[in-house]
This record gives sequence, C-alpha cells and structure tokens, in this order.
Amino acid sequence: MKKYLPLYIIFFLACFSIQALAYTEFYEYSKKVSGRPINCALCHTHGDGPDGFEHGQISALNKEEMEKLSRARSAFEPGQKIKSPILNDFGNQIIYLIGKKKFVSLISHPQDLPKELGFESDIDNDGIPDGQEYLDGTLATNPEDGHPVRLFVSNFKKHTTPIILAILSVGLMFWGFVEMLRGIQKETLSKEKK
Repeated sequence: MKKYLPLYIIFFLACFSIQALAYTEFYEYSKKVSGRPINCALCHTHGDGPDGFEHGQISALNKEEMEKLSRARSAFEPGQKIKSPILNDFGNQIIYLIGKKKFVSLISHPQDLPKELGFESDIDNDGIPDGQEYLDGTLATNPEDGHPVRLFVSNFKKHTTPIILAILSVGLMFWGFVEMLRGIQKETLSKEKK
C-alpha cells in the first residue's frame, strides 16, 4: 500500500488540476452581448460548471467517466468525436468542430467563437444555428429556448403548409357561415313578402 501512495497523491492532484479548467469568459461574453442571464449550462452538463459533487461535475464522476473526461480533454485537434461527461452536446460539438487547442486560444477573444463554429450546426434542430444561439444567449441544446422572433420565423418555415391549410380551412368555414346566414336572410325576407 505504501509503495502506491505516490500514485494516489498524483491521481488526487490530477483531479484537482482538472477542476481548474472552467472557461467563464465565453458565457460572460454571451451574457454581455445578449443581456440574458447565462451560466455554465451554455456548454456544461451542470449549470454551476464542472466543479462540484453533483451529477455532471468532476467530483461526482466514476472511473469510467474520468477516463472519458481525460480523452475529451486531449482532443486538441478538430474532428475528434468526444463525449465528455461534464460537457453538454453543445460543449462537445465545440470541441469536435474546432478542437480544444483552438477553443483555448479563443479565451482572450470569445466574440470569435461563432465565426469559428460557423453557422451550419444546429444541435437542437430549432432552425437557429448554434453560433447564433451563443450570441443570443440561448441554449443550443434546448429547442424551446431561442430568440422569440428567430423561433417564430423558424417554426413558420417548418410548418408553412399546415399553417396555410389551417388559414384556408378557417377562411372557408367563415365564408360558408356567412353564405348560410345570407341564405337564411333571403329565405326570411321572401317569406315576409308573401
């Protein structure tokens, strides 16, 4: 047991050094430009970030999850599919698209993250690109959280045919009701004349 003590100490120190890597600059920038209250849930599984003992935080991870975290943290180049236990789908997508090396280099200028991500990725399929959701201060992982006007336009585009059919149906029903009332009125007037 004594001979493994240095390994335990190294593992213990490694766990604490891992915890020091939360990048608040990104959600602070998003909060500033959007005016919306944003926290670590922008990219992390837990809204309070990676440090702590709750689900999705480093101190609550088991051995297998720690190994996943280690692999995810070594994805320096883009194109590596990772599934970090402390990141949500948007956080994992960032690392996949630009790699950790580029991501860390953006800390001093978080306004460039959307440009680096591009505007093609849309994890929650709400019609708003993830880079735009970052600028809007909305969660790229929640299809119901988005800029209201953008969500309206996106939903209108998605459901154009049913909307047009509903408007036509209501219009035809209204027209039919008006025609029925005119018919009743004509019938009543013709009976009164007799």
